[in-house]
Amino acid sequence: MRPRIICHMIASVDGRLTTERWTAPDGGPAAALVHKAYDATAARLGSQGWMVGRTTMADYVERESAPQLLDRPIRRASFEGRRNGRNLAVVLDPSGKLVHTSDDLDGDHAVAIVSERVDEVYLEALRATGVSYLFSGPDGSDLAGAMATLGEVFGVTTILLQGGGTINGAFLAAGLIDEFSTLIFPSVDGLAGIPSIVDYRGISTDRPALGQSLHLIGNEMLEGGVVWLRHGVSHRAGTTL
Repeated sequence: MRPRIICHMIASVDGRLTTERWTAPDGGPAAALVHKAYDATAARLGSQGWMVGRTTMADYVERESAPQLLDRPIRRASFEGRRNGRNLAVVLDPSGKLVHTSDDLDGDHAVAIVSERVDEVYLEALRATGVSYLFSGPDGSDLAGAMATLGEVFGVTTILLQGGGTINGAFLAAGLIDEFSTLIFPSVDGLAGIPSIVDYRGISTDRPALGQSLHLIGNEMLEGGVVWLRHGVSHRAGTTL
């Protein structure tokens, strides 16, 4: 059974994500208040870890590579490193571009979700550093299958999806988000094209949220005028993957 997935994000009033562009209510830098609000609310959601896309995770690892992919996918078993009771730091990295030098990310255990086309050399490197891994299908798009493995093999019942907007969009389109936990920071970005909470990569006629509706399950005013909204996601019959 796959884990409950909570999309936990902090955004400006106009839904943008680049926190470096924000100003705090007192006119100073926003960083301290952003981190305090985000981390404190994340701790209250009862998850066993967090999950991001490759671009977001690149801030936590030393470098990236240009890997050689197999001509054909090969089905292999997932690998569970020594978790030692830690929460999980999960990255969706279908091509295996991130070069991990440790299985520890800010005290959490690293887990890579890769496609079945990554080569054995890359998997050997992950095992050597203790990084766990599992697969997301031939091309990396089988998010439902990957989440099922995350639940069954790693015992995860709840995980936080923390962006960026592209990976959030992929999970939304797959019908895999169970809740949106959204912090609204009292600042306006205002510039067109800045990444937002959900940035699904598609054409104008695509509707990634089709068959899904939101219902408010909580709201709270936090320090500095930050507002915390929680919305459950209802999936119309036949749309949940």
